[in-house]
Amino acid sequence: MSLQIGDLAPDFTLPDQDGVLVKLSSFRGKRVVIYFYPKDDTPGCTKEACNFRDRWQFFENHEIKVLGISKDPANTHLKFRQKYQLPFTLLTDFEPCPVATSYESYGLKKFMGREYMGMKRQTFVIDVNGKLELIYFKVKAANMADQILEDLAL
Repeated sequence: MSLQIGDLAPDFTLPDQDGVLVKLSSFRGKRVVIYFYPKDDTPGCTKEACNFRDRWQFFENHEIKVLGISKDPANTHLKFRQKYQLPFTLLTDFEPCPVATSYESYGLKKFMGREYMGMKRQTFVIDVNGKLELIYFKVKAANMADQILEDLAL
């Protein structure tokens, strides 16, 4: 079964970079961007995070919450946030990555002839009612935040 625009976003509770539990449904009434990414402080993931950072004021002005999710532990998220001055929340979805799996963002990947299970770079925008508003299964890391703002006409 594939997630579709208009579906209720799968709810979850995950720890953030400070070990505080964050529940998706607690943001009802606000738009939320969830972006899944493979690994903290790697070239593509850094470009994507910095694009969100550089457009942060637009998200803030429209009360849009941004949540980055990878399987990295809290201490790695904390270092990544500090190093690049990321103003948004990073969450840990420990393997076997049940949250990413529910968003179809964890699965078989191929790299240099090798197959392995991993986090896929995918992004979801959830509307104020908790439903999927936009889905990006193919993400350009360097301009994902720009693309969302453009598609939301903000």
